Amino acid sequence: MTTNQATGPSTALLTDHYELTMVQAALASGNAGRRCVFELFPRNLPDGRRYGVVAGVGRALDALERFRFDDPVLAGLAEHHVVDEPTLEWLSTYRFGGDVWGYPEGEAYFPYSPLLIVEASFAEAVVLETLLLSILNHDSAIASAASRMTWAAGGRPCIEMGSRRTHEEAAVAAARAAYIAGFDTTSNLAAGLRYGVPTAGTSAHSFTLLHDSERDAFTAQVRSLGRGTSLLVDTFDVAEAVAMGVEIAGPELGAVRIDSGDLGMLAAEVRKQLDRLGATRTRIIVTSDLDEFSIAALAAAPVDGYGVGTALVTGSGHPTCGLVYKLVAREVGEGAERRMVPIAKKSKGKVSVGGRKYAARRQDDRGVADAEVVGIGAPPEEGKLRPLLVPLVRSGEAVGREPLAAARERHAQSREELPLQARQLSRGEPVIPTEFVG
Repeated sequence: MTTNQATGPSTALLTDHYELTMVQAALASGNAGRRCVFELFPRNLPDGRRYGVVAGVGRALDALERFRFDDPVLAGLAEHHVVDEPTLEWLSTYRFGGDVWGYPEGEAYFPYSPLLIVEASFAEAVVLETLLLSILNHDSAIASAASRMTWAAGGRPCIEMGSRRTHEEAAVAAARAAYIAGFDTTSNLAAGLRYGVPTAGTSAHSFTLLHDSERDAFTAQVRSLGRGTSLLVDTFDVAEAVAMGVEIAGPELGAVRIDSGDLGMLAAEVRKQLDRLGATRTRIIVTSDLDEFSIAALAAAPVDGYGVGTALVTGSGHPTCGLVYKLVAREVGEGAERRMVPIAKKSKGKVSVGGRKYAARRQDDRGVADAEVVGIGAPPEEGKLRPLLVPLVRSGEAVGREPLAAARERHAQSREELPLQARQLSRGEPVIPTEFVG
């Protein structure tokens, strides 16, 4: 499914005040039209993480197409005296006309990976800073956490169910990002309708408590949703509920869900009970504040799937990626002497590397990644290098949209390319180094 969410309300005010005052001052100084290159990148991975995962690119392309200063937006800016009249006039005709390259969604990344490269006039590019950062910082944080969880799950399906633990729109973005990183389904219906993420869900404890007895609740659910439904069995007594569920639905009962207690111990007991009752194909789904560590701890338990909420939608302790958006090159000279020169920030602890970059992942003879190669100019010819940057926008037109399934497949391939240490959940350094060339 190729998505295009370009229609909808303007995204122009999803930004910081100073983006527009910079445009005003640049217009006044005559530098607003100077050609520039901005780069969106992480200086480091979140503390202890061994790799990151890119997500949000498709949403950023949609948001870019809706970045328009329409009449209501301009009226609000004028009423609050955010910028002067000449700037309002310039904003009224704003259309991004530059070029964007970037890492495609699902790709792994490392410190100083140039996840987005934006080339345009200063004014065109600088106003996109906050919007691009907010989308990629959030979505990549979720995808990075989801990747660790799906790897820990060892092929068992994971269900995203964190909508009630975050902002309503963040929940939709989180479900999309989690799907890219290997989650199978989401409970969020908006993510299903907007992006084609498969949705799933059956009932909560309130449905059981609504009825006069647990038997009445199970009977109603099975009659309505079929024998393949999932019954929530921990409202009262787990063993009694499992026996009752199999009695009502028969051995064709789809699944039982356990949402409390010692999940490993309960899963083992329930598996034995289901098998004794002949429900050998009935699956066991566990939920209850899971994260990658508790999923890994359940690896030996007879669990068939995991439902993950709070830890996922909050990035499992790292709700942002620390991505930044910096000017790395600008145009100088006139006429035939016009050229781009590198620009770098030298602030203590916040250094950037000047110049428009290329990026590639070097692989050893077995096809295992051993370095993130970032440089200026032409990539070196020696070594096996896999290029990482793809065109996303050309002359203001989005060219990088793709089906969500392509990003999901890319993530699986990119993750398998990493050294085995990438699977470790313990704190550590990035699993491959970033090497600067040129």
